[in-house]
Amino acid sequence: MLTQKAKSGLKALSVLAEAGAAAPSRRATMPIQEIAERVQAPRKFLEAILLDLRRHGFVDSLRGKSGGYALARPATQIALSDLIRAIDGPLAPIPCASLTAYRPCVDCAEPADCAIRRVMRQVRDATAAILDGTMLADIATPTPRPAITALLDVVAEGS
Repeated sequence: MLTQKAKSGLKALSVLAEAGAAAPSRRATMPIQEIAERVQAPRKFLEAILLDLRRHGFVDSLRGKSGGYALARPATQIALSDLIRAIDGPLAPIPCASLTAYRPCVDCAEPADCAIRRVMRQVRDATAAILDGTMLADIATPTPRPAITALLDVVAEGS
């Protein structure tokens, strides 16, 4: 499940991406207070998230009169999966299904034969496929990309 922290982080970066799309010839910087108002999140909560995202290289912070936050790279180059992993950690719903943070379950005698693990790996793979293929720029626009819609249709058919 996506945490409130990750959801707020995605919203904040989406706001920055929208600002960048509105003014592509210059780097769009936005004060934290304006981001917080548009995301409808407490300023201190958002500051902590943006600080974490700055450490991961997703945003830059600028001081001064026209300071604030800006995307560190184009929104077309930031995958949602990378943002979520930076904030929440692995995409897998259980540790034994993770590719990056695998931990065996203490109550499972044989992980290779575990039916729950197999299903959770499919959940992880489907989630990763969607999030790896969705860029920040895609959620900063009001209409979904045809490729995302098609992928969601395929996932829905498989269920």
